[in-house]
Amino acid sequence: MSETEFATSLFTGKELVASAALRYEDGVIGAVLPDQPAQPGPRRLIIPALVNAHDHARPSATSFGASNMPLETWILRSALGTPPDPYLAAAVSLARTARAGCGAMMVHYTRPSGTMPIVEEARQIARAAGDVGIRIAFALAVRDQNPLVYGDSNALLDALPAEARQPVEALFVRTPSPPAAYLDLVDEIHAVIAGPLVDVQYGPAGVQWCSPALLEAIAERSAATARRVHMHLLETIYQRAWADRTFPGGMVRFLKDIGLLSERLTLAHCVHARPDELDLIAEAGATIVTNFSSNLHLHSGLGPIADAHRRGCAIAVGVDGAALDEDDDAIRELRLVQLAHDGLGFKRNWSRAEFLERAVRNGRRAVGAPALGTLDPGAPADFTVIDLDRLDRDAIMPVDPLDLFFARGNASCVRDVVVAGRRIVRDGQPAGIDLDALQAELRSLFRKNLPAFAAMRAAWPTLEDATARWFGHAGCS
Repeated sequence: MSETEFATSLFTGKELVASAALRYEDGVIGAVLPDQPAQPGPRRLIIPALVNAHDHARPSATSFGASNMPLETWILRSALGTPPDPYLAAAVSLARTARAGCGAMMVHYTRPSGTMPIVEEARQIARAAGDVGIRIAFALAVRDQNPLVYGDSNALLDALPAEARQPVEALFVRTPSPPAAYLDLVDEIHAVIAGPLVDVQYGPAGVQWCSPALLEAIAERSAATARRVHMHLLETIYQRAWADRTFPGGMVRFLKDIGLLSERLTLAHCVHARPDELDLIAEAGATIVTNFSSNLHLHSGLGPIADAHRRGCAIAVGVDGAALDEDDDAIRELRLVQLAHDGLGFKRNWSRAEFLERAVRNGRRAVGAPALGTLDPGAPADFTVIDLDRLDRDAIMPVDPLDLFFARGNASCVRDVVVAGRRIVRDGQPAGIDLDALQAELRSLFRKNLPAFAAMRAAWPTLEDATARWFGHAGCS
């Protein structure tokens, strides 16, 4: 059945169309019709559905005491937030992302629940995505070295008293599987969950956490299968220092030499990437996902995003589970990136229309979503409806709606989100699940599960202090 959406203004990704009608059928856009008669009721702005291009589908770590600390201790502390139920954790995260105007999200799955086999866990996450109606990329994170620090973990463990060492070792130190086992596991996950709205990718956690043999195996299999790869890169000053010690010829050049640096690769953060590394990334056609608020929360830095853009890097935007207000507000995140990196004085790096179009286009590529995200005939019907009356609250004179969007927009302005023709957010609320009920259930499970981490909580002050001292002594501070 054909449906029609009317808009006071419609941004196709290429141009702004006034008084437009968007017709779609069977999940595909049929036409964008300009100069339609004025419609009664509230004013609406339609834009391409946004993309959260780097996330982990987990709750806010601040709720577990992981606040105002660098990534290197934040990761350890956030283990207290291990999801007690993968479906609930994913459904809540995905629904909150959809509610913020996103039609697609990357799930770089770094913290499995351990409550079931990982293939079944992936199935539950895909089920949550299906219930919410959002497109996802699923990349099972893998690491086979440096479980605690970027170097000999025994040095850290030896600094802990026995009562602290035991729970830390139990939580974080594992015998790694061979690369072939991981590749086969990803193939198995792909066979179970891949589909029109689910793209399965490889997910090396980061170069500092993955041996050269593992990265080389992933590069080879990615080239053979054309499957995308999603990984962190140079997020913190400590990772930068480790990279310079470990790869004197250049870590990004190493990725190029083994064939991993390609148009199939998405790199999250790149906060401490240098100009020559950005040039290599641009030359390869890889995508950088910036996570502005997450970088602020973790004291990682701002990142050379404007320089990366000028050098030809494809830039997308992710929330990384740590939006500014830890509310998964992808619109505010988009605005922060645009404002922070748009230039000084009269000099601009992009127009707001260009920035929005590129963030959507590059984000869709990062998550393996089809087409460019523009609202053209024949393209997927993936779009977001914004409350223009809420944006233009004063209604004094005509103002460019994209200027209003970038000046004032946030998740509260989202009225509807449509993905592949299905309305997944209606009147500001997820249509496929009861988000409030699922959030309440998830919080209850977390509270019930907290005693299982009593030993880790007791060990925390000693572990935090030992970790900070290790990085200081390693010459990384």
